[in-house]
Amino acid sequence: MSLSKLVPYLKLSNGKLIPGLGLGTWQSPPGQVREAVRYAIVEQGYRHIDCAFIYGNEKEVGQALADVFNSTNLTRKDLFITSKVWNTYHSRARVTECCSKSLANLGLEYLDLYLIHWPSGYQEGEELFPSNGQGGIAYTDVDYIETWQGMEDCLNNGLVQSIGLSNFNSVQIERVLSNCTVKPMMLQVECHPYLNQKQLFEFCKARDVMLTAYSPLGSPARPAASIKPTDPILLEDLRLKEIGKKHSKSAAQVLIRFQIQRGIVVIPKSVTKSRIAENIDVFDFELSDQEMETILSFKEVHRYAALARDITHIHYPFKIPF
Repeated sequence: MSLSKLVPYLKLSNGKLIPGLGLGTWQSPPGQVREAVRYAIVEQGYRHIDCAFIYGNEKEVGQALADVFNSTNLTRKDLFITSKVWNTYHSRARVTECCSKSLANLGLEYLDLYLIHWPSGYQEGEELFPSNGQGGIAYTDVDYIETWQGMEDCLNNGLVQSIGLSNFNSVQIERVLSNCTVKPMMLQVECHPYLNQKQLFEFCKARDVMLTAYSPLGSPARPAASIKPTDPILLEDLRLKEIGKKHSKSAAQVLIRFQIQRGIVVIPKSVTKSRIAENIDVFDFELSDQEMETILSFKEVHRYAALARDITHIHYPFKIPF
């Protein structure tokens, strides 16, 4: 049986279906991501690809999608493609501009899901990381509520089918919910056993907002500059390895299965064919209730993608518990 038939589909609040497992493309280098995406879809049955304007590789992802459509029976409706508006496009009109650029890069007429990448906006212009002249980022005071209005424009104009948020905290989500015409359908956040997001997950569930887990493996491929010697290595956790051993699975497969059983969409990234294959091979075993409780009870707390450079931004999201 094709693994694509085993991936669960979850229903968003607008009735649209999203595959519960996808391929992330953050830090996937140009020159490698085209074949990785093609292989994931054609050879391994992935149907969900997670992208973002800032990743700088959407053109190559688009080439992979064209390869798929030209060489298989798969059509656009068979795939679920996500992208995200970048921080320098936070004013209302610029949201549509950024969305249109992503669509052009990907060679698509619409996105299945479009997210505000971060609540914190940067000075608008051609520079993706505009300098403030003092070694930091030049911020903008554009409110993410205005950004959300731009997201609704993209939805109303047919550029996207669903809209949501990424890296927003509970207070920020509640504020969007109180100032929107269309409610966010998804929240994408870092999520793994060292940051299990239990409170945020329950908060979102009560408001019919689904959760997607990025960096579910502890972000082992994150930029070297952000790696500290004291950072815990999630994939080396002996408790996960021991659980995996019982099921003849790797720690990575346990981590992915953990999110799937919670009802959280999970998007591990890789450009390595063996890992792409391993990451979707998680439907022939099930974690027991006790194993799930054990993983949820990990006391370690670590955020791998803290984006510390934006800690002085008025909308920096990680200053409160969740």
